[in-house]
Amino acid sequence: MTDGTLFTGKTVEDAIAEGLRSLGATQEQVDVNVVSRGSRGLFGIGSEPAQVRLTLRTVVPVSPVLPVSPVPPVLVDPPPAPKPLAAEAPALAPAQPSAEPVLPVITAAVSAGAEADAAPANAEDVDDAFEGEAEENEVDDAEMAALAVELLRETVKLMGFDAEVVASWQAPDADNDDRYLLLNLHGRDLGALIGRRGETLTSLQYLLRLMVNQRLHQWKNIVVDVEQYRQHRAEHLAQLALRSADQVTQTGRSLSLEPMPSNERRIIHLALRDHATVFTESTGDGDRRKIQIHPRRG
Repeated sequence: MTDGTLFTGKTVEDAIAEGLRSLGATQEQVDVNVVSRGSRGLFGIGSEPAQVRLTLRTVVPVSPVLPVSPVPPVLVDPPPAPKPLAAEAPALAPAQPSAEPVLPVITAAVSAGAEADAAPANAEDVDDAFEGEAEENEVDDAEMAALAVELLRETVKLMGFDAEVVASWQAPDADNDDRYLLLNLHGRDLGALIGRRGETLTSLQYLLRLMVNQRLHQWKNIVVDVEQYRQHRAEHLAQLALRSADQVTQTGRSLSLEPMPSNERRIIHLALRDHATVFTESTGDGDRRKIQIHPRRG
């Protein structure tokens, strides 16, 4: 088997294990050539298995051992009997003053070796290793933005849309307490990505956050928008809040707005938080949760 045999698996390790099982060999008996490390793809789409080629190593034939004529035993004189120890010598005293006990030396050597294996060679080296690992786990803004843009572009492409993704970092605003990465989608016929009251857009945003978190093992605040829909919607809700407050002030009657998701209700609350004549509260459960605007009494 000079050219080797190709084996596949989810990972390179799985492919090697499958090859060893098939060949009935051990790792030391084969040469491994990694053909492809594979790809996980996106949501399982476009994934490729890892491929390795295993070649059994050539075994050098061993010449047969010819039978050897038996050799007659050689008689030797028995060893001389040990001389008795002097009666006056202490039972545990060494024969020579310069001789050193063997067992304590071996025990000390084993203990020293175990301690050497357990202890780091250099404490500074260990600190440097942890610092290097922290630096590898730290992801800067540019790298994180590039990853998020690529994942979002591939996601909407698989959904059948052709869109350009523009990334920018934004300061905290009425809808976000912290600095966040805004990914704005531009293209034709992207309304389906928004959905009813932005529900599809919110789901897409949540999915992207999960994918980025899976790659970076860090939860990142990412906002996905389509043609500035969120900005226009926020402006519309703020105007709606002010008009509704004027109506409640004039009539003296409470007013209920249509059910909204939590991020839109927050915009209404913030718009009327310091209003002189009205106050707001949320009522209802689940998808039916909405805002009520009440007149201030006295």
